[in-house]
Amino acid sequence: MTKNQDIERAENTLQEEFKVPLISQEKREGNVENGNGSELQIKEERFMVYLSTFVAVCGSYAFGSCAGYSSPTQSAIRDDLSLSLAEYSLFGSILTFGAMIGAITSGKIADYIGRKGAMTVSSGFCVAGWLAIYFAKGALLLDIGRLATGYGMGVFSYVLMICTGVSVSFIIGTFLTWRALAITGIVPCAVLLVGLVIIPESPRWLAKYGNEKEFEAALRRLRGKSANISEEAAEIQDYIETLEKLPKAKVLDLFQRRYLSSVTIGVGLMVFQQFGGINGICFYTSSIFESSGFPANVGTIIYAILQVIVTALGAMLIDRAGRKPLILVSAFGLVLGCLLTGSSYYMKEHGIAVNAAPALAVTGILVYIGAFSAGMGAVPWVVMSEIFPINIKGVAGSLATLVNWFGAWACSYTFNFLMSWSSYGTFILYAAVNALAIVFVIKVVPETKGRTLEQIQTAINAS
Repeated sequence: MTKNQDIERAENTLQEEFKVPLISQEKREGNVENGNGSELQIKEERFMVYLSTFVAVCGSYAFGSCAGYSSPTQSAIRDDLSLSLAEYSLFGSILTFGAMIGAITSGKIADYIGRKGAMTVSSGFCVAGWLAIYFAKGALLLDIGRLATGYGMGVFSYVLMICTGVSVSFIIGTFLTWRALAITGIVPCAVLLVGLVIIPESPRWLAKYGNEKEFEAALRRLRGKSANISEEAAEIQDYIETLEKLPKAKVLDLFQRRYLSSVTIGVGLMVFQQFGGINGICFYTSSIFESSGFPANVGTIIYAILQVIVTALGAMLIDRAGRKPLILVSAFGLVLGCLLTGSSYYMKEHGIAVNAAPALAVTGILVYIGAFSAGMGAVPWVVMSEIFPINIKGVAGSLATLVNWFGAWACSYTFNFLMSWSSYGTFILYAAVNALAIVFVIKVVPETKGRTLEQIQTAINAS
């Protein structure tokens, strides 16, 4: 017992050390100035950092373009290719299955060929997938293309730009044909591929595999030619060496008593995030508006704009309001949105205030997506990054991500079938799942804002 406690304290200490930036930006700039640098050199340093960030963000935008494609194109694709409801449901949902495979394999690919190599492979899959969709004459090539784009997007994960990609696809998809929209999906992938030629490889990956010369060259390109990188390089090397000394966790290790509560929270949040209906609603937004009697184009554009605005506001609030309050407010909003949308379908089906039903449906969907974007979309990922000790963070994060993608597939595949069964019943079911999420968060999930890992673990064990 004492040995386990000592190990856990050591892991917690390491976790806190790794939260501290290796070298502050101000200090790096000071090093440039001390090395007879100039404003031009500082601008050069910042340019490469900004360019590297922009390239990574293009990947997340490409992710959003893939995710948002199926909503505005459903009617056109089904009409042009004579797809059944089941065939289109498979097309819409197979994206998440591909992403699940991509998320599982991308880490190993990145270990073998580097971060740039992994992103290049992912972009290649996305481009090939979009071309397959563009040239598709039937369900098979369409599904292969969707699976390939899903595999490619399994690597990317910057939330705000994913939402932007989804929203742009929603908006321009109301004006373009489904084949033309597929071609626009290639644009961020092409920008990403060009950018990858320019930016350096990840210095941490180069250091991990002992490529000393390349490591220093990559770090110097990011920090500037005249920057003093010796201190940062030494800290990166120390970080890598310390990380290598930690015991390698396996999946079965996650079920040890001292990790079980953290794993339950991380996986539980992913389950409620997905089974609350988000991917069903996101993938088929246009058909929801259409079936409720509200103009699909107008509703989709409003949805797209609201999603980006609320996601940006949520990102600003997450460190002010705290994680747990944001998730709770978000979950309450999801329940309300589902109940409003379900009520509109019930009213339409039973001939009650039929003229008011479309407005009620669009209000419910907008409340739902606003609530999801404010908290349940991004905050569970933040909580997950904060509750795991560093030695299990990789394997625990992989398990939670796998559960998340499985939930996304299950929700997106079953949505059209559930709507055929009962349109209002579908949203009542989602409301019930989100209500359970509220209970789960209140009872099990701790507040992690501003707390050390030891404080978080104490809160978890006390709940």
